[in-house]
Amino acid sequence: MNKFFAGAIMTLALAAGSAHAADLPSHKAPPAYVPPPPLWTGVHVGLNAGGAWAASNVTNYASTPFVINGADNVPWAVGAAIAGTGVLSTNGAGFIGGGQIGYDWQFAGGFLAGLETDVQGLAGSSANAGSVTLAPTPLAALGLNFLTSVSGGKSLDFLGTARARLGYLITPTLLAYATGGLAYGQATSTTSFFQHVPNDTPGFLLLGVSQGRYSQMRVGWTAGGGLEWLFWPQWSAKVEYLYYDLGAASYPVAITGDWQLTNLLAANATQARARFDGHVVRVGLNYHLNWGVAPIVAKY
Repeated sequence: MNKFFAGAIMTLALAAGSAHAADLPSHKAPPAYVPPPPLWTGVHVGLNAGGAWAASNVTNYASTPFVINGADNVPWAVGAAIAGTGVLSTNGAGFIGGGQIGYDWQFAGGFLAGLETDVQGLAGSSANAGSVTLAPTPLAALGLNFLTSVSGGKSLDFLGTARARLGYLITPTLLAYATGGLAYGQATSTTSFFQHVPNDTPGFLLLGVSQGRYSQMRVGWTAGGGLEWLFWPQWSAKVEYLYYDLGAASYPVAITGDWQLTNLLAANATQARARFDGHVVRVGLNYHLNWGVAPIVAKY
């Protein structure tokens, strides 16, 4: 009987100790807070500003005979064509500024793909130049020379792009990317032409005076790259370089006629050709809307 009471008392003591231990507070440390990674996926809108300058720095002009009445007039037609052929230095540079909108998709951890379109105006990008030359005629010994004066200008009024972007996150907040796609812009070129033989023989007249102008929306391509830094939640800053090429355009400028009274001896046609390509370096500021992006919940 004594053994029975002793065993019962020991069992009750063990049960009470276990219940008391269960009521003690736990000393296990709480899980550490892990902040969610930056969100690059989503829509972004922003502004940009920088500088732009032309890669092709000249406007070419050339004269070609298309009427020659008689072998005696060949030297005059060829001489006038040579005098009416040359190059104008039309190198333009100026300020560029505008806005952009795009969408990015972050995938495979540190990779990013997206689309972006932008449009910018250019200020001070027009370039103007002129030249005046004297070239000998077949009667140079008598003091007769071709006097040719040419002036011209070239400008890009605005520039827009629609590009794909592919990049890699060097850090969670620093993106390096390459970009390329479509470029378009309003391109303008003008060339004024004047050609004459001062003190020409009475009854003879060689004269060409006119202006040609080209202004049209052109479409081409662009490529470049940049760095973008997410410096604050939903805000990023970027620096970017682009090369654009809108191609070349040729346009008529003038007709030069060589006359003896009412008889046309020869005639030359003058055309100009300009290329519209260049470089853009700019900085930008983007706000990331992150529409439709599910929040990231840290797992513990």
